[in-house]
Amino acid sequence: MENNQRPDGPWRIEPETLEAALETEFAGRPALTPALKNWVEDLPGQNEEQKTDPRLTWVNEINDIWMEIPRFENILWWGAWVGGVSLIIPLIMISFFMTLPNFFFNVSITIFCLVSYICFVSLLFFNFRTVLFSPRGTPIRFNRQRQKIYVYEYQRKWNPWVRWPTTIKVFDWADVHAQMTRETGRYDQGYRLYGVVCKPGTTEIIDSFVLSWAVGHPKLLRGLWSHCCHYMQAKPVPTAPLLTKAPASWTPFNTVRWPADIDRESTTVPDSQQA
Repeated sequence: MENNQRPDGPWRIEPETLEAALETEFAGRPALTPALKNWVEDLPGQNEEQKTDPRLTWVNEINDIWMEIPRFENILWWGAWVGGVSLIIPLIMISFFMTLPNFFFNVSITIFCLVSYICFVSLLFFNFRTVLFSPRGTPIRFNRQRQKIYVYEYQRKWNPWVRWPTTIKVFDWADVHAQMTRETGRYDQGYRLYGVVCKPGTTEIIDSFVLSWAVGHPKLLRGLWSHCCHYMQAKPVPTAPLLTKAPASWTPFNTVRWPADIDRESTTVPDSQQA
């Protein structure tokens, strides 16, 4: 056996091959600044050739004027229901102890029970507020005629006693680029697609939003971005999504509510184009 060979047969990786793979993985640099955390790839620009066929993952509506795509987070929403229901038992137990005649004679036990009661009530409120009022599949609307996009954002916070606001961000499509990151979180692992907004005519990022939460293969995200670019350019695109069944929301009513003025603007043509 030659000195530069390892005794692991055909499964060994040549040092040159490994070095080339590492250079390919880490040599790239983002074209836009500041770089997104966990950045891995800049996708082709809107007017550049898309190397992946257009493909929708999910779609709520698509026509000649506007398109709406949902963004489903990788969350087990039923877990919040389970967590909320399971908190009812300890709350009942603490409430029972607080009704005992000698409860307030032991300061340590009193403080412990009161603090525990407040914590359990807060957790209960957080879980039920999450499952009942947090929107599922927060949407993005693409208006082809206006060349604008409308991003529906809901800010879910850890504190259940403060306001969880809904904001609508409106961007000129010409200022939007796409970047991909690789996430390694416990519940959100894989590749995530971001829309990044730059100052007109520059590479300076001034805002960003999620176009798709993490998926297992980057080809899905490249296909989604390709579809958005082709659609906004009025090129032929498939209208049938790859996935027709939406993830279970576990909420009894629709929690996505567009403001009336934005709802009208995002689904209509400009007044100057109306007959």
